[in-house]
Amino acid sequence: MTDDAALPGRLRSAATGQLDGVVHQWQGARLPVWPADIRNELAEPGDLDVVVLGPGMPLDLALALTTKFEAESPDVAVLLAAPADPGVVLSALRAGARDLLEPDADAPAITALLHRAVGSAGRRRSAPSDQTAPGGRAGRVIAVVSPKGGVGKTTVASNLAIGFAKSAPHGTVLVDLDLQFGDVGSALAITPEHSVYDAVHGPARRDTMVLKTFLSAHPSGLYALCSPDSPAAAAELTGDDVTHLLEQLASQYRYVVVDTAPGLSDHTLAALDKATDFVFVSGPDVPGVRGMRKELDVLAELGMHPLKRHMVLNSADFKAGITLRDVESALGTSIDVVIPHSRAVALSTNQGSPLLYGTARGPATKAFQKLLARFVAPIASPRRYGPRHRIGA
Repeated sequence: MTDDAALPGRLRSAATGQLDGVVHQWQGARLPVWPADIRNELAEPGDLDVVVLGPGMPLDLALALTTKFEAESPDVAVLLAAPADPGVVLSALRAGARDLLEPDADAPAITALLHRAVGSAGRRRSAPSDQTAPGGRAGRVIAVVSPKGGVGKTTVASNLAIGFAKSAPHGTVLVDLDLQFGDVGSALAITPEHSVYDAVHGPARRDTMVLKTFLSAHPSGLYALCSPDSPAAAAELTGDDVTHLLEQLASQYRYVVVDTAPGLSDHTLAALDKATDFVFVSGPDVPGVRGMRKELDVLAELGMHPLKRHMVLNSADFKAGITLRDVESALGTSIDVVIPHSRAVALSTNQGSPLLYGTARGPATKAFQKLLARFVAPIASPRRYGPRHRIGA
């Protein structure tokens, strides 16, 4: 659909191979506003694979029609013929456009674009309703949780993700599920263009290829999906949104690390329900340990048991009156990794450069490496201490 007299001919010339002779120009008296308007103009409506909108079609009308195709006929790939302006690209992706056709694109580029769009339409028609990971295996979903804020949960999550990215570059994604006050972007010193809110709405929800464009790249090879700028956006995301998002990411990435919000919100519970691993992070203080014991009890009552569990005591300084034995006794289980209080960790956090991203050595670095190793090494059964002990009562 275009008022560019030359574009239909260029498309026909570029439609080689199986696409030869199947390009049709819109002949309707008025511009279409519904997918049915287009299908009614075709001799074989069921053969429709790709719709090219513009140049000449008003952008608002093109985006509205794209959205309707995404809702009614997601197997049809819509291409927007427009300059690759960042604002237009974002609006097109949110509306459901599969790609942009730049007006000055040469014949080979148009050929590749058309074949890719037709292939996408065919895959959508033949794809099963559930998503499966490459090779038939879903990625590992690792939820980093704590009942309280300020215990270094994001520090642990970001170092874990950086560590995974070293062994699986471009195969690891870190999701900031602290939707109101998350700071994964700060922890990695990146300024994201998109957020979790964008990823669970519009075309990204239907198409993992679009979802990937919403991730922010880190120089380590890690991808991040950061929290929304506005805390109010959290109210518009449901547990089902989180479940679907993690299923999509696990179908594409080897490791999905989820930095959850403090406590057990619907979003956090949805993440725990999909997680293969729980990483519990506690501080070495009495309120933190008490809160962690309550969280462990609640999850046990809910019957939420991961394939693997990892207990982390962060920023530990046993000169403050509580010993490791006290902590383990109060929790009723052993601590797997103790990360000592360290100036290097605080410095790396303030610089937005996780400790495992650099070359710093020391006790804290070794502790993070020990935690990382637990995801590839067999894990012994945790010690049990029976009834809870009271500390600081």
